[in-house]
Amino acid sequence: MELLTTNNVWMMICTALVFFMHLGFSFLEIGLTRQKNTVNILFKNIFIITIGLLLYCLVGFNLMYPGEFNGFLGFSGFGLNAPLTAEGALDLTYNEGYTYWTDFLFQGMFAATAATIVSGAVAERVKIVPFMIFTVFYVGLVYPIAGSWKWGGGFLQDMGFYDFAGSTLVHSVGGWAALVAVWLLGARIGKFKDGKPQAIPGHNLPLATAGVLILWLGWFGFNGGSVLSADPALTSLVLVTTCLAAAAGGVVAMLASAIKDKNLDLTMFLNGILGGLVGITASADVVTPTSAVLIGAIAGILIVFAVAFVDKIKLDDPVGAIAVHLVCGVWGTLAVGLFSTNPEHTFLIQLIGVACYAVVCIVSSFIILYVLKITMGIRVSEREELEGLDGHEHGMDAYPDFRLNEH
Repeated sequence: MELLTTNNVWMMICTALVFFMHLGFSFLEIGLTRQKNTVNILFKNIFIITIGLLLYCLVGFNLMYPGEFNGFLGFSGFGLNAPLTAEGALDLTYNEGYTYWTDFLFQGMFAATAATIVSGAVAERVKIVPFMIFTVFYVGLVYPIAGSWKWGGGFLQDMGFYDFAGSTLVHSVGGWAALVAVWLLGARIGKFKDGKPQAIPGHNLPLATAGVLILWLGWFGFNGGSVLSADPALTSLVLVTTCLAAAAGGVVAMLASAIKDKNLDLTMFLNGILGGLVGITASADVVTPTSAVLIGAIAGILIVFAVAFVDKIKLDDPVGAIAVHLVCGVWGTLAVGLFSTNPEHTFLIQLIGVACYAVVCIVSSFIILYVLKITMGIRVSEREELEGLDGHEHGMDAYPDFRLNEH
């Protein structure tokens, strides 16, 4: 009982840290976008975490962890059905590391993250209601079904695919949908001129920086909690590899962007840190600290060139979500096959897993978004975009005493 209590307390602390990451995502997104869309971005982020938890309670948890199933799709019923003893008390033999309730809440925090990734990529021009509908379907159905293939004991788990805390299951699941959404939406007005990308600066880099530091802190829970116990050796290793990858990603992205663009770009530095964190998330418990530095460093390089490539193919991603969560998520998952200390982890199996998630996420997000596009439209009008979504979608300003004319 004492061990269960210790493990459960650690898991609850990690749950709180992952919840805190939603503030980090919010700060990062509003900091890297324009003042006139701040309320809109905050509204989307609050909606994602609230509806995400309710959907995960109603159907998501039992879709993702259905028990015995065919490996592709299973469902163990609506709502939360905690295991009880004959006396009607919570059965504490559910798991050595945590109770049923803690399990639900920790996993529920992960579920909302996938849609948050999409929110940043489509910022400043997506209609709020279609985005909310997309969130309901993607978080409520697509994420838990895809998650069941690995974490629920499905066919990828049987195949030997490995993703410790979600480089693919969380980050690239959001990243693939972000890619599809950005393509269907089109670029913001003024982003491309004569085929060349134009900088649209964010309005508050101090907030963006605070957001990244909050996310880094939250990753202690994201990866540390994924040990699923308070095991001192494994938990401390995971926190070390996580921090080293983040640091390496930031430093290398900063250096690579300085060499490439001849300036010290803070936003590249910040996204490099996030890229390192996403990259190490699949393997944090099965790599050495040295390997973690290499994984983070390669993620940092990928960030710089992925951001440039996204611009080159005329996709508009205001916060770099595709580069951070999709590109580095795929890299981190493949890195398991290159750096894992477990010889059973192979590059080919990791590649198969990445491909499976790419197919289901691209197809499902396209269907949801395309249906929304042809029925109710997913992009605001030119006037609404130029004047700002805050006034038109929400009837309020984030900073009413410091209004700027941002066209």
